[in-house]
Amino acid sequence: MGKINGCLKCVFIFFNVLFGILGCLLIYSAVKATSSAIQMSTFGGPGVGWIWVIALGVFGMSALGIFAACSENSLALKIFAGFMVAGMIIMLIFGTIVAVMRNQIKDAIEHGAKEFVNPIMENEETRAMLESIQGVFQCCGVSSAEDWGSTIPNSCECTTGYGCKPKPQGSSGPALIYSQSCGLVLFGLVDLGFKVMMGFLFGFAVSAVLSLLFSIVMIRQVTQQ
Repeated sequence: MGKINGCLKCVFIFFNVLFGILGCLLIYSAVKATSSAIQMSTFGGPGVGWIWVIALGVFGMSALGIFAACSENSLALKIFAGFMVAGMIIMLIFGTIVAVMRNQIKDAIEHGAKEFVNPIMENEETRAMLESIQGVFQCCGVSSAEDWGSTIPNSCECTTGYGCKPKPQGSSGPALIYSQSCGLVLFGLVDLGFKVMMGFLFGFAVSAVLSLLFSIVMIRQVTQQ
């Protein structure tokens, strides 16, 4: 067997240890996030299953990378390089899917699409959450006050003197309500999750490219010496 450059080997192992720690943190986050999976899916947020796949993948790849570098095994290094190619492609695909999903949800909110509004209004927990943020953000309904039907909640009452409009005809509740809808506020709550997910996915794609280059160099050193 050949000998891998000591400096290159240490740097490679160091970064794989960091990714191993990150994988453990992601697994812990996935466990915590599972409890809120229903709320996330209701708003169209990224599924918890994706977090589990990424967390286990990051931890597994880092463990394989550490083993391959420490053992200086060319087969293990080649397997690691192959996984890096696959991981880079998968991360780019997932990142693109998340970006497209984010834009679709934003368009659905802006145009008041029923497939986004109805799940929120039909779920008691999300209805209660919507009602709790209306007074804080001075908004009413997901796409409009009509989302509440014939009964407008008191949290929609507008007392500021501006940004107000009369309640819909035939409905009960406050005479003046907020003219702004809460759709963009709700999108802001899930948009953070989308941005974090995209940052991880595209960041891991770049890391996979760098790891691939490192592994190729080490494979050459192992096989040539």
